[in-house]
Amino acid sequence: MSTEPITVLLADDHASIRAGLRLLLDTAEGIEVVGEASDGATAIQQTKALQPDVVLMDARMPGTDGIAATAEIVRDHAADVLMLTTFDLDEVVFGALRAGASGFLLKSVEPAELIDAIRSVASGDGVIAPAVTRKLLRAFASEPDSGEQQPDSEEQAETGGSATPASPEPAQLLTPRELDVLAALGRGLSNQQIADALVISLATVKTHVSSVLSKLHLSSRMQAAIYARETGLA
Repeated sequence: MSTEPITVLLADDHASIRAGLRLLLDTAEGIEVVGEASDGATAIQQTKALQPDVVLMDARMPGTDGIAATAEIVRDHAADVLMLTTFDLDEVVFGALRAGASGFLLKSVEPAELIDAIRSVASGDGVIAPAVTRKLLRAFASEPDSGEQQPDSEEQAETGGSATPASPEPAQLLTPRELDVLAALGRGLSNQQIADALVISLATVKTHVSSVLSKLHLSSRMQAAIYARETGLA
């Protein structure tokens, strides 16, 4: 088992919030805060310079906001992003996930849950706050036509594009096992839960997840989960 700590960059425009997060994470075993940023542009620069495992990103910041910063960080494969915000508005939730965030939590999250979420994201899993999960499910239920869920061109530019490629159908691109994994992602299963359900190794699950993301041109397992929902696989 690796003894290397999970490195984290804190991005929030409020110094007091960054200080509180640092104080919390400095007491967590196996987690090391390596830097801070007060806006999205600085978060991008610091991510490139410090190469953290996880960026804990606020959604609303001056200048380059957290969603735009997430899109660039994920596009460059620089780090995994865990969005932490006071807002659960639709445009923030969907903007963050479509930008490629690996998770979305509200700032009201309990400290232990935040620490667990950072560890989950660093291990390749995704995390979404229960209230946000309900919001996503309501959206899927009320908008069965995936075409109606697509952002316009301006929104795509800001968030890194849609989670759903226009074509072809997933069955044309993925192997049967990869389809099983994609469906499991849509149900919100972790890598270990997928391994248990499909009776395969954890390493094999990670390989399949990487292949699914690559073939479907998606940036994160959260985008894959949205894709699975929108295409009726989950």
